[in-house]
Amino acid sequence: MARKGPDFATPVRRVLIAVLALLLLALFLFWRIDSPRAEMMRTAMIDRIVPRFEWALVPVTRVTQMVAGFQSYARIYEQNQELRRELQRMSAWKEAAVQLEQENSKLLAQNNVRIDPALTSVTGVVMVDSGSAFRQSVLLNVGRRDGIVEGWATMDGLGLVGRISGVGNRTSRVVLLTDPSSRLPVTVQPTGERALLTGDNTALPLLEFVESGDNVRPGDRVITSGDGGVFPPGLLVGQVAQGSDGRMRLRMAADYERLDFLRVLRSHPAEAVVDGAAVIRSGPEGAFGPQLPADPAQLSEAQDADAAP
Repeated sequence: MARKGPDFATPVRRVLIAVLALLLLALFLFWRIDSPRAEMMRTAMIDRIVPRFEWALVPVTRVTQMVAGFQSYARIYEQNQELRRELQRMSAWKEAAVQLEQENSKLLAQNNVRIDPALTSVTGVVMVDSGSAFRQSVLLNVGRRDGIVEGWATMDGLGLVGRISGVGNRTSRVVLLTDPSSRLPVTVQPTGERALLTGDNTALPLLEFVESGDNVRPGDRVITSGDGGVFPPGLLVGQVAQGSDGRMRLRMAADYERLDFLRVLRSHPAEAVVDGAAVIRSGPEGAFGPQLPADPAQLSEAQDADAAP
């Protein structure tokens, strides 16, 4: 077995490390000396050495620029998010202004209009999105103890979201309008065309069974019609859009990507009139309302009796 020769690398490495440490210590001490002569020497060294190492400062400069650009991008992103929130709030105010304008026009055209005082709301927090590939629903933190009833409509800050389908003591499930089992009668404005909004598990549900499709244009507002007593009439649902498959679809007014809070509308069914006698009744003086024309034969006999002496 060959015998290893003497190892000179380790002592030389140690000597070089020691010399380098001494040089760095001497440079540090020299840089800390507070003397005019030492300051002149430091200035001369900087003027002679630093310009020759500009190539070494290029990566540092690039990294500094990248950090500054990233900080600028972060500020722009925050401003963009704030502008999005402002735009969403402005859209809500715009829709509220449009609804107030329509309501004001109706009130000006019809005096003594009585607004339904029973249409109030309960606000709940979306706890979890329990939707799947075959079901679109969310859970709210309000339930039977808060007076929630199955079938009530839910809205976000702007548009209709869905309906209550399952109520627990402290929670309730909301089936979204995009769910395949959702069917909603709607009205297209300003033409007043009736249609049926059908969920198909996409962000743009179908607008089917339109009375006259030629009168419906992309961008038309769609509200609930109130047919069947499913939802109160006049709730904003969205705008008509043309799908890539050529079918009429609906761009939802509610922001389905940010469902944080939902309003559950307390809607009560209309009072049914079951007593017909309370509306049309007859008394000693006869029935109320316009009288039916008399029979011609009876009228002739009455005239002959009046003419007889």
